[in-house]
Amino acid sequence: MAGHAIPHFQNDAGHAAISIGVKEFMCVGANAPFDHPHVFLDMGADTEKVCPYCSTLFRYDPALKATETKPEGCLFREPAAA
Repeated sequence: MAGHAIPHFQNDAGHAAISIGVKEFMCVGANAPFDHPHVFLDMGADTEKVCPYCSTLFRYDPALKATETKPEGCLFREPAAA
């Protein structure tokens, strides 16, 4: 999970909704330099949560692993140090 205890997700492609396999996560917006403050989101008893910064709708899907998303490619990975 990119070295994070809590998965981080990004939305470079501008998807309206992203399904994820966790209810507690961080949204980073798009990748730098177009990211927003990395915000912790908790769905609690709900199955959906909207990021207050980028308005991405995250949907909980228990069939997904913590590192999987639908559509694919929305797991944030920190760039390797140069």
